Amino acid sequence: MNETELFSRSQHLITTCAQVGLSVAGAESLTGGRFVATLVDVPGASAVVRGGLITYATDLKSRLAGVDADQLEETGPVDEVVAAQMAAGAARECVSDIGVACTGVAGPEPQDDKPVGLVYTAIAFAGKAQVSEHQFAGDRDTVRAQTVAAMVADLDDFVTRLAFGPDAISAEES
Repeated sequence: MNETELFSRSQHLITTCAQVGLSVAGAESLTGGRFVATLVDVPGASAVVRGGLITYATDLKSRLAGVDADQLEETGPVDEVVAAQMAAGAARECVSDIGVACTGVAGPEPQDDKPVGLVYTAIAFAGKAQVSEHQFAGDRDTVRAQTVAAMVADLDDFVTRLAFGPDAISAEES
């Protein structure tokens, strides 16, 4: 997804959330705040975006986002349960309707036997979380950019279906 497409998806996402009164918060690891920054590039984002947690360090995933410390010890930070708990923590700590999170390996080296490009993204809403596993290719910046694009696209699809029904698709998909 190029920058123009990313902005368009972000704009659609912000507009849809504003129309139905949904707020969003993020918990980011490898993207270091790029997801929330991408959303707040859209005029009117202040009606939707509550804030974000930058949990780049593993201990901050627990301290700020409330990820279970035993889970982090058992699986490490790059894990689907960790992503789900990060998303729920973002919603809780930022007092938002929806929490979105990412955790993964941007590179250049593998981490805890997890390959470069392995990323988990999650969306938490109404006490439940959906997690997606991605295997992105490319250098560090490319993996980070692909992660932000996936988060925006997944959240845009999620809120479109939430607002307009399970068969709805965003304007960007048609």
